[in-house]
Amino acid sequence: MLLVKNMLSILIPAYNEEKTICELIRQIKDVDLGPVTKEIIVVDNNSTDRTHAVCAEIPGIMLLTETAAGKGAALKRALQEAHGEYVIFQDADLEYDPNDYRAMLEPLLTGKADAVLGVRIEGRKPYGFIIYVFGWLGNHLITLLTNALYGHNSKEYEGCYKAFKKEVLNSVKVHTNDFDYDNELICKLLKRNYRIVDVPIHYYPRKYADGKKIRWTHGFLILWTIVKYRFVD
Repeated sequence: MLLVKNMLSILIPAYNEEKTICELIRQIKDVDLGPVTKEIIVVDNNSTDRTHAVCAEIPGIMLLTETAAGKGAALKRALQEAHGEYVIFQDADLEYDPNDYRAMLEPLLTGKADAVLGVRIEGRKPYGFIIYVFGWLGNHLITLLTNALYGHNSKEYEGCYKAFKKEVLNSVKVHTNDFDYDNELICKLLKRNYRIVDVPIHYYPRKYADGKKIRWTHGFLILWTIVKYRFVD
């Protein structure tokens, strides 16, 4: 597929996000990226609510479906159709601010990096003390283990926002379809010595009652993925 210069493909996996998807896409469309154009790709991943119907009524987006379950499966489907020279991952909720796209793109546009990790620094608030503590511990363990095994020094790997040159994404094959998709991808890019930098981003966590998907059990899957792909490809 021929890539479109100065285009950012925004990949949005969506599972039962009818309450937030319209507002999210409105925010994305409102972001001014200067000379960089936007391609918005939503992948409905087996939603049982009106996510697909709602998205079908939104102009100016590409709406796809993916029956294989998992965030990774949806991202893979979106990548097959993405035309942008650059790519960013976007959750379908409102936990992240699309105004951070400019900061995420800057290292790619200036040639300073091949991939950019969004590090959640500002606006982070607890959403239940016990969940917050376990989340904090798990996140730091993932960061420490990844840095130790792959010789890197990122401050975080679990922020949703990750931006890439599309050609970099095309250079690796990711096997998992689950929440550890990002981790397998980043681990493989680190093994190939791609230039990866951090950028601070905003984060406004929602509660599980509001539709938050990731669970503590995914943390064990992510840790296993980090160890596994240090030794296999």
